[in-house]
Amino acid sequence: MRSALITFSLGMAALPAMAQLTPVGLWRNIDDKTGVAKAEIRIREGADGVVTGFVEKALVTSEQPNCDLCTDDRKGKPKLGMEIIRGAKKVEGEDHWEGGYILDPDNGKTYRLRMKPLDGGSQLQIRGYLGPFYRTQVWIRVH
Repeated sequence: MRSALITFSLGMAALPAMAQLTPVGLWRNIDDKTGVAKAEIRIREGADGVVTGFVEKALVTSEQPNCDLCTDDRKGKPKLGMEIIRGAKKVEGEDHWEGGYILDPDNGKTYRLRMKPLDGGSQLQIRGYLGPFYRTQVWIRVH
């Protein structure tokens, strides 16, 4: 009985960690070129399983507070509060999300997106593709 209780307790303790294998949450993005944390991004999942991400907090003051280099409906809009992740969904049977896009509001470029939780969900690999080329960032979970 005692061994079953210990096993049950250990299993229950692991549930929160397993539940974190998702991009949903608050993330601190780390610039792949400078290593500096630039913003906190809130990722949410809609009822249809599509995830979106918004700039919730700026950690670095930008010389250009608006996305003047954007070429879509976000052109000229404030970077703070901006939706930068659109349309990604979990790949059936896999541990990553793709099919959407991520915007770099500093250069106005939109990249095809692939997100993969790492390190038990405490980190999120963000990979943006532009043709055959890609950029990768590893974001840190805030909560």
